[in-house]
Amino acid sequence: MTTPALIAWSGGKDSAMTLWKLPAMYQPIALLTNVQASQGRVSMHGVRRELIELQARALGLPLHAVELPDAPTNAEYEAHVERGFAPFQAQGVTHVVYGDLFLADIRAYRDAHLARLGLHGVYPLWGHNTAALIREFIDAGFRAVIACVDTTQLDASFAGRELDEAFLRDLPNEVDPCGENGEFHTFVYDGPLFSKGLAITVGEIFWKNERFCHCDLLCEP
Repeated sequence: MTTPALIAWSGGKDSAMTLWKLPAMYQPIALLTNVQASQGRVSMHGVRRELIELQARALGLPLHAVELPDAPTNAEYEAHVERGFAPFQAQGVTHVVYGDLFLADIRAYRDAHLARLGLHGVYPLWGHNTAALIREFIDAGFRAVIACVDTTQLDASFAGRELDEAFLRDLPNEVDPCGENGEFHTFVYDGPLFSKGLAITVGEIFWKNERFCHCDLLCEP
């Protein structure tokens, strides 16, 4: 017997690997993605919502978008996420799956928030060696593009690059190869979970503010 689970989904590599490595006891029923409502883009990553919708279609899972206001307070953020959880809780879902790797404070926050709601967190990637994990990602046939760079930790020139061996070779030693400290964010457009790959076009570079450099990704349906 499997346990239904909601997948916290950003569209990036950690989400994809989490879904790929999800233990067989869990049955993914939907992807839950936080979207900045005014921009129609995934929070932090800056990826267009329509790309996430195409991605979900290729993965064969329904997408549920949590529409967030610009610069929400933590209380506002939690209230919106809780409304996102609610219809799944009404169906009896009690588990939410996250792609966190090693940041204990983030996991503790998630678990405390979920516990208040009677929910449980699942972390399939927790404790994995990030250097080994990113090479497993590439070797498995996943394809991804760098969608966002935190320029306080990594040069803006990395935005829009393919996540491949050349990218890993060029990363400074102090940057985590999975970007777990927020150094960079990705968008996955193909891989073993996809019914078909997405035809991605790398568009213009844009900045949300002076810190985060984004690459606008486009895709034909």
